[in-house]
Amino acid sequence: MSTLLEAHGVNKRFGAVVAAEDINIRIASGERVSLIGSNGAGKTTFVNMITGYLKPDTGCIALAGHDITPLAPRIITRLGVARSFQIPQLYGDLSVLDNMLVANACHDDKLSFWQPARRPEAIARAETLLERFRLGEHRDRRVAELPGGVRKLLDIAMAMTGRPKLLLLDEPTSGVSAEEKFPMMQTIMDALGHEDATTVLFVEHDMDIVERHASRVVAFYAGRIIADDVPSIALKADDVRRYVTGELLQE
Repeated sequence: MSTLLEAHGVNKRFGAVVAAEDINIRIASGERVSLIGSNGAGKTTFVNMITGYLKPDTGCIALAGHDITPLAPRIITRLGVARSFQIPQLYGDLSVLDNMLVANACHDDKLSFWQPARRPEAIARAETLLERFRLGEHRDRRVAELPGGVRKLLDIAMAMTGRPKLLLLDEPTSGVSAEEKFPMMQTIMDALGHEDATTVLFVEHDMDIVERHASRVVAFYAGRIIADDVPSIALKADDVRRYVTGELLQE
């Protein structure tokens, strides 16, 4: 598989706090990679550097062989990087469909002030994504009325309107009940299975979710990568058990 994302020698500090230390990672197209680590370990900092919201102090990040390190977030998005947030970024007073159309309009170069976002092809694309994420029944509901898990699914569906090469998910199951999180994550992965070219990086704290849905695990601690392997190996590494899952501390 070809390399989609590559970080080389990436470092980031906030005063005395080391947020990223010599991060070197290569991710192939189509991979499903989970980023794990305790709060403050460096996962979100790494995601924010990929999207351009933070700039590394040193090092570079490349997307499909092109250096994106100096680029603005909007340009990086145009190049094929999308993300969802731990707290969904939605328009509460609009319907589910209209939220999708707003997201689609942000990626639609054909639109101008005299061409409305509710074009037939835009609606068709939005409805297709809503069905894939099992949101079709909520099509005409106001977002403010939706339960938390449905809002998270909508946030991810909106991120997919631009047909990204790389999708970053920030704790997609946080705040979702134990009964809902496994079906919800399965829905996400099933929906993304229709987008063969999309590579997924997801930040996750639930190791059962990680084991079930990641093809690869990258573990962070104190800004460093302490493990990078398939789940069955990475989750058994001593440093991961000590600093991430806490299993060695419990023995």
